[in-house]
Amino acid sequence: MNAPIAYPHETSPAPGVAVALVPGVEWLCMPLPFALNHINTWLLSDGDGYAAVDTGFAQEPIQQAWKSALAQRRLTRVIVTHCHPDHLGLAAWLEQETGAGLWIAQGEYLAAQMMVEQIAGYSIAAMVEFFRSHGLEQSRIDGLVQRGNGYKRGVPEIPATYRRLFPEQRLRIGEHEWRTIVGHGHAPEHMSLYCAELGILISGDMLLPRISTNISVMASTPWADPLGLFLDSIDQFLTLPADTLVLPSHGRPFRGLHARVEQLHAHHAQRCELLVKACRGTPTSAAELIPVLFDREIPDPHQTMFAMGEAIAHLNHLEHAGSMQRIVANGLVRFVS
Repeated sequence: MNAPIAYPHETSPAPGVAVALVPGVEWLCMPLPFALNHINTWLLSDGDGYAAVDTGFAQEPIQQAWKSALAQRRLTRVIVTHCHPDHLGLAAWLEQETGAGLWIAQGEYLAAQMMVEQIAGYSIAAMVEFFRSHGLEQSRIDGLVQRGNGYKRGVPEIPATYRRLFPEQRLRIGEHEWRTIVGHGHAPEHMSLYCAELGILISGDMLLPRISTNISVMASTPWADPLGLFLDSIDQFLTLPADTLVLPSHGRPFRGLHARVEQLHAHHAQRCELLVKACRGTPTSAAELIPVLFDREIPDPHQTMFAMGEAIAHLNHLEHAGSMQRIVANGLVRFVS
């Protein structure tokens, strides 16, 4: 049996207050304007300064938290795990404030540019038509249209240049070597960082202690299986030592990564079972299946976007596995088991 999940820290730091985890690795917790109300960022000792891992959402309170944290520190570079606004949002601002350049995977950098500029299948128009084809009702579509480009509000500017991260790249950060581990399903080319010497995995959003990260199908890749990609990706972490300290983007640092990978497999298998049961003999759209997957009200367009993307991801996964059949009629996509 895998060791249970354990938390070395009982509480998270206050915004702008850096807490040392081990020598050379510090924890910052930044507020977020969502139901998921915080993001963890990390400072890694890098010669006479610090490398930051992730940045937070582009909001003035988070900028102030960074100013407090960096009052006595020099920033050498900004390493971003992936393109989502709570991770990339302040990269350009930090570069302007400190001169620290962006390090990110090419797939993440390009996806960010596509979403900011609303290009092709990365636009709000493409997303709402995609969700409409999966049965989303007009009132919720209207909410998504009125919300507009929420991505650009969180990432108002992207650095003009970047250093490209590659899978299995070795990064010398200060006295330690960190290895990049690429993950798929949550983002195009998510980079986690592992330091064998310190026994630390900066997991980003690929491995969270209490929730599963959002796994969505994008309008640009409507037949994709991001859930399958995600499950395959987290299995890579099983090769790391069981007592590795995991530094997640949300929630507190924890040990027990093998148990957490097992829990996530079980969680998504259970959700797939619910969908197979709900669709047995009855073609059903993703929008109609949201109450099957989520036992709570979906209150706003932000949550609607996540819920629809995730419902389609599970249905596509079941289709890829041969457990579900896709039926398209009159522009509406339904699934039947």
